[in-house]
Amino acid sequence: MRRILGVVGSPRKNGNTHVLVSAMLEAACEAGATTETLLLGDLTIRECDGCHACWSDKPCTKDDDMNDVYASVIASDVIVFGTPVYWYGPTALMKAFIDRLVYFNCPENRAKIVGKSAVIVVPFEEEDPQTASLLIAFFERCFGYLQMDLVGKIVVPGVTRRGEVRDRADRIEEARQLGRRLAAGTSADT
Repeated sequence: MRRILGVVGSPRKNGNTHVLVSAMLEAACEAGATTETLLLGDLTIRECDGCHACWSDKPCTKDDDMNDVYASVIASDVIVFGTPVYWYGPTALMKAFIDRLVYFNCPENRAKIVGKSAVIVVPFEEEDPQTASLLIAFFERCFGYLQMDLVGKIVVPGVTRRGEVRDRADRIEEARQLGRRLAAGTSADT
């Protein structure tokens, strides 16, 4: 059974990012996957200060929720990274989460993330799809460095109001189809 972790980096519960990630995970669950959702806005994840304790096979020096989140990351087969575009990049919540993945840089932890599948979900206000290009490139570089496989992305321009993506049935269905493919372990179109 595939384990899929959804990481929602939007500070808005029931916002467009949350709605799309939830639709994907709901369909994956219906198709037999085990799913978990992390709402980063509900967690305390402090910034990485580059102390490299984790590179020395020591616990992270930050006493926060990320230390528990590592177990969820390790147990997952697929990680869905959902964030709206904020100033052409991820939210501060998602950036702090990504920064703390430095835990997987040391030889003792590297094998715990290498080869995992990654999906990005990126809704945003502007209509121009190029608005998300720097954010997509950011994720691609991060996944390449971590040796994760980007297996799918959903990019939805032109959504502003909280949850308005629900009115875009085609995009909700796109998320659901990707969720079903992830549960089945089949490759998604990127």
